[in-house]
Amino acid sequence: MLASYGVLKARPIHGVDGRGANAHYQIHMVDDTTEYRIAVNVKSQESPSDLEFLVDDDFRHPITEPLGAKPLGFTPLASNPNSGALDFIRGNLFDRSWMRPLPTNLPGPGNDLNDAVDKLVQAAIAEEHAVVYAYGQRWGPEPHTRDKIFGFLPGNGIHDIHMNQGNSPRFVNDDGVWQDGALLLFYPSVNRWAAVFLKFQSQSWHTDDATGHTISTPAPPGETPQPQPGPGNTPAPGEPDFTVRIVGALVNPKGADQGQETVTLLNVSDANINLSGWAIFNKADERFNLTGTLKAGEARAFTLPIQVPLSNNGGIITLTNNQGLKVHGVSYTKDQVSRQGWTITF
Repeated sequence: MLASYGVLKARPIHGVDGRGANAHYQIHMVDDTTEYRIAVNVKSQESPSDLEFLVDDDFRHPITEPLGAKPLGFTPLASNPNSGALDFIRGNLFDRSWMRPLPTNLPGPGNDLNDAVDKLVQAAIAEEHAVVYAYGQRWGPEPHTRDKIFGFLPGNGIHDIHMNQGNSPRFVNDDGVWQDGALLLFYPSVNRWAAVFLKFQSQSWHTDDATGHTISTPAPPGETPQPQPGPGNTPAPGEPDFTVRIVGALVNPKGADQGQETVTLLNVSDANINLSGWAIFNKADERFNLTGTLKAGEARAFTLPIQVPLSNNGGIITLTNNQGLKVHGVSYTKDQVSRQGWTITF
């Protein structure tokens, strides 16, 4: 588990590409009183060395709602869903299938991981009031040590700007839930958020809810169909991901909400799926147990009970199978539920 997890809100003033065996893209950032170096991994120490990444230049998620009110500087975050911490698996920040492995450096512009991160950072540097939120582990301040990249004193910064669970045995002590690293960037001139998410290929997508350690994903014969291949990071055989997708949610029905809200599931596989033991969870981790069979290719709306409400202020919806493994998850914002009676599509 990380010792000092949190988020730094500050202004970026300089970015430097990462090179070498343990490469990091370096960002020089400042708040009102302090300088920081943000070390963003762009190459893995383990094979395969290329990191998986997702750059979302129009990031929309309820996690951004409270960030504008945060003060400049570093804010420690407890490793739980209510603190504002990030979790790539449980927070439904993005669709994992859209992550891609990308080399650190390639000839030419705009085609490697350094370039992908630098593009967003340079856009933030160019905009006077843009800010960067760096999630990860803090080091320093180091009163007698100048920063090795930018030379300021005291040395001070944030690292582990990547997924921090499901690690290989070499880094298993860093495992934990609700402590993942990322970069979120806000550009006020266009009222737009961007995000950078990074993961080592050696890390697992299925982790223990308490420890963040990798858990196995066996396929019970006749129970779990082969997963639907994603457009990018295809799940390994036996993993349940994407066999069933959340494709819609009626969060703000006409009249009273509770007891009328629905979540629509689509079985994208070629096999019927017994839903006994499967469940839908809301942002508060309240559970609705599913029953029956979802036929191959079938879409069906499930009405949530009043004990499992969906917030009109934005939230997340997660689907798990009979082994408790995440199959799919989505998020929605407050703006998406402004029209009463309309179903959100994912």
